[in-house]
Amino acid sequence: MILNLEEQKLWERCAGFHGHTCGGLAIGFQAARRAAALLGLTFSKDEEVVCVAENDACGIDAIQTVLGCSAGKGNLLFRMRGKQAFSFFNRKTGQSVRLVLRPVPEMPRGERRDWMLSQDPATLFDEKPVDFELPEPARLFESHPCEVCGEMTAEPYLRLEQGRRLCLSCAHLYSRFF
Repeated sequence: MILNLEEQKLWERCAGFHGHTCGGLAIGFQAARRAAALLGLTFSKDEEVVCVAENDACGIDAIQTVLGCSAGKGNLLFRMRGKQAFSFFNRKTGQSVRLVLRPVPEMPRGERRDWMLSQDPATLFDEKPVDFELPEPARLFESHPCEVCGEMTAEPYLRLEQGRRLCLSCAHLYSRFF
């Protein structure tokens, strides 16, 4: 498969955002394209599309560029597992899919990018059901100063310790259980 002109322009935008082209960027590019085809996704202006990535590697930049998922908007989340796997959700339809990269043939790094881009995205990923609930939309929280360092901290990240509100950096976390 060879990229058409529109796909080539989109790939170039991904590379511009990421700073270079590489096999990892190609993985995210192809995952985003496959998710778009399966779930009827377009660029997310708000939180219509959600991606939960199982890594924080190069492909994330392509997913941001193609589908408009970003940590700042709250629709790019991380579930760190060290896998080239991405769960995509369409909030409008309720549909979801988890795409897991299939094993890639051994080849020099420089060739991997071109090989990835030459493949039909449907052949690159196992399509699995998502095994967790759609994350809730991003919420806004009140912030309060940590009573040790004074830095403003969002409520979910404060801990109550001896009657004082402490940020996670200043709190003495209780971790007797593992």
